[in-house]
Amino acid sequence: MIKLNLSGSFGELRSNHFHTGLDFKTNQKENLKVYAAADGYISRIKISSFGYGKAIYVTHPNGYTTVYGHLNQGSSKIQDYIKMSHYKEKAFEIELFLKPDELVVKQGEMIALSGNSGGSGGPHLHFEIRDTKSEKPINPLLFGFDLMINDTSEPVVSTLMAYPVGENSVVNKSQEPLAINFTKQPDGTFLADKVLVSGAVGFGINAYDMFDFNYNKNGIYHVQSFLNGQQSFNYQFNTFAFDESRYINALIDFSRFRKTGVRIQRLFMSNPYPLSIVKTDKNNGIIGVKPNINNTYRIEVRDFNNNKVVINIPIQYTPLAAETPSKIVKTPYFLKANNDNMYKKDNISVFVEAGTFYEDFYLNFDVKEDTLTFQDGSVPVHKNFKISIDNNSFSEDLKKKTFIVSIDGKRKSYNATKVSDSTFTTWTKNLGKFYLAQDTIAPKIRAINISEGKWMNTQNTIDFNISDDFSGIDSYNGSINGNWILFDYDYKKARITHEFDKTLLQDGRNEFKLEVIDNVGNSTIFETHFFRSNK
Repeated sequence: MIKLNLSGSFGELRSNHFHTGLDFKTNQKENLKVYAAADGYISRIKISSFGYGKAIYVTHPNGYTTVYGHLNQGSSKIQDYIKMSHYKEKAFEIELFLKPDELVVKQGEMIALSGNSGGSGGPHLHFEIRDTKSEKPINPLLFGFDLMINDTSEPVVSTLMAYPVGENSVVNKSQEPLAINFTKQPDGTFLADKVLVSGAVGFGINAYDMFDFNYNKNGIYHVQSFLNGQQSFNYQFNTFAFDESRYINALIDFSRFRKTGVRIQRLFMSNPYPLSIVKTDKNNGIIGVKPNINNTYRIEVRDFNNNKVVINIPIQYTPLAAETPSKIVKTPYFLKANNDNMYKKDNISVFVEAGTFYEDFYLNFDVKEDTLTFQDGSVPVHKNFKISIDNNSFSEDLKKKTFIVSIDGKRKSYNATKVSDSTFTTWTKNLGKFYLAQDTIAPKIRAINISEGKWMNTQNTIDFNISDDFSGIDSYNGSINGNWILFDYDYKKARITHEFDKTLLQDGRNEFKLEVIDNVGNSTIFETHFFRSNK
């Protein structure tokens, strides 16, 4: 047993999503025992290279389901079930849905060992509580976990931003967003410098919370803003739906995040978006400033234990012209987020369904030398849009190796591509430059601990590094003596590992084969034999 210590909180801002549970530290170790939170049955097991990695779901009779993610393996009876399923499906990535009487567990029963699988950035346990019927994640602190985690300090607001809203708005002589200074007052609240506005303004903050005896900067629980005493903007992380989690990219200043890595949470909506945790006034948190009327804006940030920080912001009208003009580049293409949009030039077309983007913007669209430019990664994308490229110059064999590649900065990305006659089509959330490319180079296999004719009595595993330079790895399959074997894939290390199953080994010589296939069908086969004594 170790003391509960958090490295991640519920609702914390992550890449393209809000965090759906609590991350418990495991002292930078793997294989710590994980116990069932309450009586129930294992209803789902998902093994994936990414995301939660190896995850177990326990459904309880009280209407809730608990989730345990980034595991190393299940406990003995559960791991036997998982292993049997791997070999039945002949796949590492599996998803199993179990009946209530298959794997029953009791409160406090060990169900797994902690790990670092999937998208984990280090050893820890991801823990969730979900409403079983709706599958919505719920903040575990609402179930008494707050009593086990000390938190006596107030949240920290590190940055306060003001945003001119509307083409003609000016804030402190600027049409660009700008930081506002604020200082602590004798009563413990903070007072911001006066904000001078012509037109309309919205505000945003960068904030975090810290628990006692913990240096992690965790997410904040509750944010409220008030205009002249009336609530303007409010959100609180108690629960939300998985399919609305990507609206994090509408909540934050996404462009600034891409440039600086800092997530400013905007306390207004220039174009309303359906994120259920957000409540606004009729102006969606935007403050229209008029002559002869002084306004006071207040931001309150709370943690779950009701520790609170307050910032008061005086706002005043001023007719002064902008000294810092807007950096927005106006192009011939103004994309309206709430409309369907179609763009076509030469042999390339792009279809954008309504709701693909969060806000209207001037789009950088062009086609030159068979290369499409479609904006860049500074704009957040909510759902896939369609790109089609016509090209009849490829042979049938080369078509199979051809796909649409995208480039954002220096990063190249493979986009799954379908071909019909001479038209190549992909649905993607990537932005940047796009063109047709071929991958004719097979994946690479590097043996780590196996070689021709090696005696492997003292080894428990076979390990390989596998990689592909362009389209990426689609699948891999290994066998010993003609029988499929399980390889555990760790994408962070580009490594696959097989743990020997003695029932598949022969006494003496054993034949081994590994095939790795990339996303366009190029394959590499590694074959050898090794020796092992089963005596």
